[in-house]
Amino acid sequence: MAMSRTIHTDLIKDKLVDLIRETSFIAPPFIKECFARIRENESTDIARETMNILIENTEIAAAEQIPLCQDTGVAVVFIELGQSVRLEGDYIYDAVNSAVEEAYRKFYLRKSVVSDPLERKNTGTNTPAFIHLDIVPGETFRLDLMLKGGGSENMSALRMFRPTDSVDMIIDYIEDTVVKAGPNPCPPLFLGVGIGGTADTAMTNSKRALLRPAGTWHSNPFYSDLEKRIYERLNSSGVGPMGFGGAGTAGAVCIKEAPAHIASLPVALNLNCHSLRVAGCEL
Repeated sequence: MAMSRTIHTDLIKDKLVDLIRETSFIAPPFIKECFARIRENESTDIARETMNILIENTEIAAAEQIPLCQDTGVAVVFIELGQSVRLEGDYIYDAVNSAVEEAYRKFYLRKSVVSDPLERKNTGTNTPAFIHLDIVPGETFRLDLMLKGGGSENMSALRMFRPTDSVDMIIDYIEDTVVKAGPNPCPPLFLGVGIGGTADTAMTNSKRALLRPAGTWHSNPFYSDLEKRIYERLNSSGVGPMGFGGAGTAGAVCIKEAPAHIASLPVALNLNCHSLRVAGCEL
C-alpha cells in the first residue's frame, strides 16, 4: 500500500514543545473543578486551607507562566503512529528528545534526568524522554505527554495476584498502597491502575490510564463501577490533602485493562500528584 500522508518531524517537535509549556504552567479546568469540589467537601480547617493553597498555586502558575511544581518531571511521551503515515525529517526519537531539551531550556524548567541510575550524573537536558511508540491502522498521528515527578513516581507499585484472588483483595491492596504512601505522592492524587497483561504491560497501562479525557469514568460499566468503589475507599481512608487528613485523598481513579495469561493477574499502580500534567493532540 502506498503511503498516503507525510508528516515532518519539525511539526511534531513544535507541538511537543507547546505541550510541555502548557502542562508545566496551566492546570486544566478539570483539575480546578476537582480542587474546588474537594475543598467544599472538607470538614477541617487544615484540609480546606491546604486546598486553598493548591488552588492559589494553579492561579499563580498560569498568571506568571511559572511551573506548577518545582519538580518539573521527566517527559513520558506516548505516540500512536498510523501505518499509512510517512515521517519526514529527523529520526522520531531524536525529534522528541530535541523538543524536550528545547522546552526545558526555553521555559527554565528543572532538569531531572540522570544518564545512569547508579552513577547519577545529570544529563543537563532532561533527556532522554521515555517514549512509547505504537503502530496503529490508518493515517493518524497522536501525541500524548505526561510530565511525571519523582515523589509520586517513587510510590508506584506492582503486585502479581493469583487469578483466583477476588476484586475485594485488589481494592484492599490499592487502599493499603495509597495509605502507606501517605503524603509522599502529594495528594489529592490521580491514580492510574493497570490490570492484566504482563508485569511490564500493566505498569505502562497504569500510566496510559491517566491519558483518558479528564473527569470521565471507564466506558465499560464493570470497570467504571470498580473505579467508583476504589475512589470511595480512597476518599474514606483519611489521608486527605497533602497527607494532613481529610476526605480528599483521590481526585480520580482510572483503570486500563489488558488480556492476561491464564495463570497471571498483575495489578500496577501509578500514583500521580495533584498536579496531573497530561496533555495530547492529533496532527
